[in-house]
Amino acid sequence: MASGDFCSPGEGMEILQQVCSKQLPPCNLSEEDLLQNPHFSKLLLSLSQHMDESGLSLTLAKEQAQAWNEVRLHKTTWLRSEILQRVIQELLVDYYVKTQDTSVTSEDKKFHETLEQRLLVTELARLLGPTQDGEAPPLLGLEKADLLQLMPPSEDFVWMRARLPQEVEEQLKKKCFTLLCYHNPSSDSDSETLKAAKVWNLAEVLVDEKQQCQDAKSRQKEQTVLLEKKSATYSQVLLRCLALLQRLLQEHRLKTQSELDRINAQYLEIKCSAMILKLRMEELKILSDTYTAEKVEVHRLIRDRLEGAIRLQEQDMEKSRQVLNTYEVLGEEFEMLVKEYTQLKQATENKRWALQEFSKACR
Repeated sequence: MASGDFCSPGEGMEILQQVCSKQLPPCNLSEEDLLQNPHFSKLLLSLSQHMDESGLSLTLAKEQAQAWNEVRLHKTTWLRSEILQRVIQELLVDYYVKTQDTSVTSEDKKFHETLEQRLLVTELARLLGPTQDGEAPPLLGLEKADLLQLMPPSEDFVWMRARLPQEVEEQLKKKCFTLLCYHNPSSDSDSETLKAAKVWNLAEVLVDEKQQCQDAKSRQKEQTVLLEKKSATYSQVLLRCLALLQRLLQEHRLKTQSELDRINAQYLEIKCSAMILKLRMEELKILSDTYTAEKVEVHRLIRDRLEGAIRLQEQDMEKSRQVLNTYEVLGEEFEMLVKEYTQLKQATENKRWALQEFSKACR
């Protein structure tokens, strides 16, 4: 049985959170999700017993550690050879640069020429390699024995090899001092003894700084995973807030909209009445400024007389309308009588006019 089965709910939840954040790929599993799926939580706890912090199984992690150790061992061996070869090449480059500016001693010239000749012959021999039967002939028909004839004399080689460690040590010391001054520029003005003491501890300082960088990267990775979880949680909370705001707008704002419209309508109605009263007040003010009391009295009398004449005319019109209504009751016979009366009246008028004209003529 997994050890997580004996933990309290709070401790188990804390372990699950650590498993989800470190050993498993980034996943948005909240505490609520883990509580709702207890069997899945137990499965995660069981898996955590067979995994390391990187997410690999314990067997694969052990094999990977062994492989990395072998790689580091081979890398260290290769780096030693590579560093030694590059230091020797830099010795030769520095020598030829130096010969262009200043003169060199015969011993320095002999040492560097012997070293260069030995390196060139050794490199060419390595490129040729061993010749096997049935293989193509070597380049330019050269054999390794032909190249070995170009080796410097054995006495010069022995003398060069005895001096080489001292030159390599001096070159390495220069590079170490250069690295120290780059890492700590204030050490540039120190003495060689103090620089040597600082270089002795430089490796440990660089290892500590490298470890600090790795720790910072690990914390940054954890913070990145935490930030992704916080971002996902924030997005979900934001969506829920937006949904709540939308519901509040739909439920509360629409309910109060009718009341708000009614209040606005009342306000506009009162404002309109106030404007009408203000216009009436301005009108009365203009009238009071334009007409005096005597003019107003005269106008009132004229208005009363006109209104009385209008009432009399309306009464006469009403009587005429009643008479016409009485005549309209007679129908078509009344219309014929009206026409005949009109014709007779017109004939009478014509004869009266003719008589007047005849009377004028007799005079």
